[in-house]
Amino acid sequence: MGWDRENGSAPVDSGHARLHELGYKQELKRDLSLLSNFAFSFSIISVLTGITTLFNTGLTYGGTVSMIYGWFIAGVFTMFVGLSMAEICSSYPTSGGLYYWSAKLAGPSWAPFASWLTGWFNIVGQWAVTTSIDFSLAQMINVIILLSTGGKNGGGYEASKYLIMGFHGGILLLHAIINSLPISVLSFFGQIAAAWNLLGVVVLMIAIPSVAKHKASAEFVFTHFNTDNGNGIDSKMYIFVIGLLMSQYTLTGFDASAHMTEETKNADMNGPRGIISSIGISIIFGWGYLVGITFAVTNIPYLLNTDNDAGGYAIAEVFYSAFKDRYGSGVGGILCLGIVAVAIFFCGMSSVTSNSRMAYAFSRDGAMPLSFLWHKVNKQEVPIYAVWMSALVAFCMALTSLGSYVAFQAMVSIATIGLYIAYAIPIVFRVTLAQKSFAPGPFNLGRFGILVGWIAVIWVATISVLFSLPVAYPITRENLNYTPVAVGGLLILTVSSWVFSARHWFKGPITNVEGSD
Repeated sequence: MGWDRENGSAPVDSGHARLHELGYKQELKRDLSLLSNFAFSFSIISVLTGITTLFNTGLTYGGTVSMIYGWFIAGVFTMFVGLSMAEICSSYPTSGGLYYWSAKLAGPSWAPFASWLTGWFNIVGQWAVTTSIDFSLAQMINVIILLSTGGKNGGGYEASKYLIMGFHGGILLLHAIINSLPISVLSFFGQIAAAWNLLGVVVLMIAIPSVAKHKASAEFVFTHFNTDNGNGIDSKMYIFVIGLLMSQYTLTGFDASAHMTEETKNADMNGPRGIISSIGISIIFGWGYLVGITFAVTNIPYLLNTDNDAGGYAIAEVFYSAFKDRYGSGVGGILCLGIVAVAIFFCGMSSVTSNSRMAYAFSRDGAMPLSFLWHKVNKQEVPIYAVWMSALVAFCMALTSLGSYVAFQAMVSIATIGLYIAYAIPIVFRVTLAQKSFAPGPFNLGRFGILVGWIAVIWVATISVLFSLPVAYPITRENLNYTPVAVGGLLILTVSSWVFSARHWFKGPITNVEGSD
């Protein structure tokens, strides 16, 4: 806590005081504790969501080895990114997060363009994250219905792509309604979400290998490298690199702690702590979940076969088969999928929260069309229009799945690469232009700040290249990796809009407190 300079006595929240120094009024209700701030990021990372929905990718490209060891590689380097972001967050605890940091660190001449580029990569990446999360839940519901009605080999019901899209829309509607509630209620949901993710991981990592009648050996789990991907790729290094996507996609979204700082008590310390703790705890619990589940993996080709009961949804087949082989019924496996489905629901809920706070801050500085609308707050101090706009955009982005699933995957790829590019831009400025001028907050890395920053930047540059590589040979229209097309398209649109329009009117973050710098 600090002291109110006007009367010299009343204690003032340090995050509130710092926000005022940065030039912003306190418009959102500052009611979140460190636990609540952590809960939002942890719920978005959600190891149950990321690992489950991309388990097929991990099995296909490298199998257990790429997942078990790739998880730690991605985790360690993600922590470097998180540490560097946490240091900057401590100095600039605002809802704008990344784009505000870029403006401050790039210096006056580069500030408008830096914040414009960062902001659009950040918000589009966030929308893509929400889209991928809620669409994956819609797909999970489809698999649960399929297995509950007899499975693919028992005449089970498979939803059409239009019905899956309907599920997606319904989930987003619920998320918009929940996010329209006061932050105190949302904070409660966030804490339940974090607890559900933690307990869910513990239950599943113990239950699935315990129930499984046919278990993999420790040698298989820790040394088996699957090169039989059916995609014409033989190089083990190449396969391992592609398999990293599962881990890196999962460890995304921790910028939520930064976007929630204007609603967090003592945000100049608790925001950074939220970022770091959410990554660290996710690494530990995610690894436990991976190891536990892979002990129930014995036949990778069968799990990936679209003719199995789960229609090729590998982890669902693992759960279902474990209980069916042991008890003659797969109901227990379906219930386990339900645990994951609830975790994905909470993940999407927290993602919409983060989206709306970013949209609120970005529009407060006039960067978005109809900005005057998106930064309005209601009587409960919730940016209500930004909430519903974020849900609507996520629905529209998923419509691409109706035309081409390949196009949808390309759009969702922005969720990983686009978002990490947004993470890296302010760090680049921190270690270059602002190397000497950066004024650290109460949480800082001291003399290691520059080194950690450079490692973070190099890692983001590396994965941006790696995840743009072809995932199958020979390359066809159906298997082409559209990641560079999607991310490159976003870059072209963002830069073009700057050159032809925004540079004439967008000045970067605009203060709304008189006399601020």
